[in-house]
Amino acid sequence: MTSFVIEADGGSRGNPGPAGYGAVVKDAADGQVLVETAEAIGTQTNNVAEYRGLIAGLQSLLALAGDGAVVEVRMDSKLVVEQMAGRWKIKNEGLRPLALEAGTLARRLRVTWQWIPREKNKDADRLANEAMDAAAKGRPWQPSGSAGTGSARTGSARTGSTAAGSAGDGSPLTGPSEAREFGLSDASAAEVPGRPATAAAPLAAQDSLLDLIDADAVSSDQDVSSDQDVSSDQDVSSGQAAVPGTTGTGWRAPTTVATSLLLLRHGETPLSVERRFSGLGDPELTPNGIAQAEAAAARLSREPYGIQVVVSSPLKRARATAEIVAARLGLEVVVEEGLREADFGDWEGHTFTEIQRRWPDALAAWLADPSAAPPGGESFGVAARRVQATGDRLVERYEGRTVLAVSHVTPIKMLLQSALLAPLAALYRMHLDLAALSLIEYYADGPAVVKAFNDTSHLR
Repeated sequence: MTSFVIEADGGSRGNPGPAGYGAVVKDAADGQVLVETAEAIGTQTNNVAEYRGLIAGLQSLLALAGDGAVVEVRMDSKLVVEQMAGRWKIKNEGLRPLALEAGTLARRLRVTWQWIPREKNKDADRLANEAMDAAAKGRPWQPSGSAGTGSARTGSARTGSTAAGSAGDGSPLTGPSEAREFGLSDASAAEVPGRPATAAAPLAAQDSLLDLIDADAVSSDQDVSSDQDVSSDQDVSSGQAAVPGTTGTGWRAPTTVATSLLLLRHGETPLSVERRFSGLGDPELTPNGIAQAEAAAARLSREPYGIQVVVSSPLKRARATAEIVAARLGLEVVVEEGLREADFGDWEGHTFTEIQRRWPDALAAWLADPSAAPPGGESFGVAARRVQATGDRLVERYEGRTVLAVSHVTPIKMLLQSALLAPLAALYRMHLDLAALSLIEYYADGPAVVKAFNDTSHLR
């Protein structure tokens, strides 16, 4: 897959003063310049010009390569890089709409953020100065054709400040439960046998996947020039050190771009039709289960989801579901061992009634205490540690992206329980249907927010 580099910069002769930005899009493989863009933007600050350069670069790449392109964004503004990476808060009111616009564009791409020294950002710096020089002479900037690296294919790709990819009105990820859940295994939330799955109805964009900036957490603090030497563990806008591990309330949108984790339970299997416990056993999907996966794929291939990564439990029923969705999205499935179902030991393949008759004491203990394990199986306490470690790794690895995780009843409930800061016993009070969608958004400045739970609207 072709990958790209965006180098962007902005400057102000006076801060605030006459300002301009420049951005260049390069082929990551050979450094060839594919697009150059620059513009004078009147009287602005350094930071505003730097954000405008970033926006122009992102828009140029989207025009060149379309959604989903892989890009490393390189800037010598530590402020912009750290804010866009979600590590620093946005305090300056004038930067908030620019950060929101840049974040909206970035979510359409597969972006990594990289600070570079000013001397390694010469191409973008040159373009910004060319734009300011041209404006001082009363002329618009024109591409010069001089590229710093490789043979250039230059062009004036001027950009405005209209946000792309904004969300429209639409239905939230909610839906009624389909069947009572007695236990916690894959058998416990089975659909009514024989119930057909249909393609999903059109779904409009949802704000829940596009919440980027905390509109209430912005103050008009100092504007910091990219020329300043700023430590990466400092909140430059406020001049105070950022506090790691701070928590939010969930009552308002956090300040950073979310890592969105869409959780999809696999489709129907023969064991779920018969409401049998299905842990590490490996049944295939039924035809109805395949139809459920296809309905989920149809829904998730539309806006606003913008899924960039698909991960799956290694078990066949989850893998098959994930592969159906991934094929629709043009993505590969990444297998995550930690997303497998809990091990139900001797109870594998049995119904709840059979277990109640044969292992009454063990079942009573299991239902009362998450540390109790089925005979020969795995307790929820043990499984939770494995699932939480996997969830943490996914959020760190795919920071700022939208990830679809295809898994099972127990791991999905555990991720939701953890996000809600609920005790493990909360698992006994949660119901999850086959092929149901849930959504957690993780923010670098503290809170994980559950945005949806057990949505099966695509199956109706």
